Amino acid sequence: MYENLQDFVAALDKAGELKRISAKVDPVLEIAAITDRVSKSPAPYAPSARARATDPRCFGKGGHALLFQSVEGSDIPVLINAYGSYRRLEMALGCNEPGPGVEAGPSTTTDGAGFDALAARVAKLVKPEPPPTLLAKLQKIPELLDLAKLPPKRVKSGLCQEVVVTGKDVDLTRLPLIRCWPHDGDPGAVGYPPDVNAGIEGLSTGPAWDRSHRGRYITLGGIHTIHADDIGNPAPPSRNVGMYRVQLLGPRRMAMHWHITHDGARHWRSWKARGERMPVAIALGGESVLPYCATAPMPPGISELMLAGFLNRGSIPLVPCTTVPLDVPANSEIVIEGYVSHDAPHIGFDPRIPNADGSHPRLGEGAVFEGPFGDHTGFYSLPDRYPILDVTAITHRRNPIYPTTIVGLPPQEDYYLGKATERIFLPLLRTIVPDIIDYDLPMFGAFHNCAFIKIRKDYPLHARRIMHAIWGAGQMSWTKIIVVVDEEVDVHDQDDVLFHLCANVDPGRDLEIVAGPVDILDHAAPRLGAGHKLGIDATRKIKGEEVNGHAVRDYPPILAMPPEILTRIERRWREYGL
Repeated sequence: MYENLQDFVAALDKAGELKRISAKVDPVLEIAAITDRVSKSPAPYAPSARARATDPRCFGKGGHALLFQSVEGSDIPVLINAYGSYRRLEMALGCNEPGPGVEAGPSTTTDGAGFDALAARVAKLVKPEPPPTLLAKLQKIPELLDLAKLPPKRVKSGLCQEVVVTGKDVDLTRLPLIRCWPHDGDPGAVGYPPDVNAGIEGLSTGPAWDRSHRGRYITLGGIHTIHADDIGNPAPPSRNVGMYRVQLLGPRRMAMHWHITHDGARHWRSWKARGERMPVAIALGGESVLPYCATAPMPPGISELMLAGFLNRGSIPLVPCTTVPLDVPANSEIVIEGYVSHDAPHIGFDPRIPNADGSHPRLGEGAVFEGPFGDHTGFYSLPDRYPILDVTAITHRRNPIYPTTIVGLPPQEDYYLGKATERIFLPLLRTIVPDIIDYDLPMFGAFHNCAFIKIRKDYPLHARRIMHAIWGAGQMSWTKIIVVVDEEVDVHDQDDVLFHLCANVDPGRDLEIVAGPVDILDHAAPRLGAGHKLGIDATRKIKGEEVNGHAVRDYPPILAMPPEILTRIERRWREYGL
């Protein structure tokens, strides 16, 4: 792990994982187009053995991390694709294998477990075994001391406040925010009125703005919020760090995008109920573990900063903000402070549909029409109403680096962050659904659309119990399609999963369709955030699984050579001259 972003950049450079681009580039589309091409090219070095086994299709992709040193309109360099390969993310989280220019990470194991080494540490936390002897108890002390280091610690000063800009001197356009896709921030391009935000104070408009700043976003910032009830608490238990996109609207205004199910939105509703604006801080950079932790599906009541301390093997130092009552990572590169309006109505706004009385719909005070935005699903997420963030300060270290990412058709950086969660959080998923042996979130499913689940089937309709348990398990509950397979199936081999699906499934008997909440980004759902989910029982059927009047016959054995024959031909292979 690395204490700050610049240390991480230096480590990537030494490890042969970084390319520096000195040519001047445009933050509008050009940086994103370069990165999209690079992210789908071969990575310079292979990751851990476990990454190669669990993701045979993509383990060797990701290209290089890119540091753009000359960006039009800003004197701040842009770092992108830093987390866009297995090896680089393993370096960031301290579980990489030793290789050219880099030593083994502190969480690395001799068997090349990669993210699974972190999962093993998580498993010890969620299922601790009582030490049987005094010696074992003494040996447990270092682990307990490590747990004591998890909470963040407050410090008086930090790198992120070497330069402080407040009030009317704040100018967000000096930051090298990027536009990723052509229609980002252009409602008219996707069939909405292009002037729906006209007349909102503090928003910049016009042809020059459209060319140079329309649709530019913060995409790799940690959004720090607390529940209104915790205001004044020096260690607020509700402290949350989420990774939400934030759209540039003007020199001192932004649009805060969070789904209604996100903790940030829940905190906002608590401030809205009080009739008070909500303090927000956006931290960019910091310890190398932080961007991953901001994306992690933490259980209620456990802060992402606790996870960061766990992965970092040491507390994350926090410094008080200069204009809002929040703390942020002291080693951040850049911090944006401000307040989100409490006046904004909730999301759900279509200016094309008149109200019941025939009047024209209004955004409401403190709200803005945010989007569209090219998303990780491979499609644009459509515009909607979101609250405005009024920026009160920008602080940064001297000579900062601006970290960002592009999302789009995978694999991109968010793909590897998601695969890390798949491995690291398996022990937590097993505490909810202990019958799961392993699972895989295939790339084509964009994480919330599909999951392959491996179980050891013990009784009739066991697979259906697993489906419903997953649909009630935190962020896994958004999964649209679940395929459950037997224990001999390799869930990381898509061909193996599809072979057993096609062989074992009778569509009239083995499909489970339920209605419920779905991912906000699922454009196929009949309503925003509400639709249907499909469970497919691809296990071998047994007596007692007669469903909907459909019988179950005996399944024939699968073809396989005897082990002794396989051993013999392996021993004699050279004799065959093949």
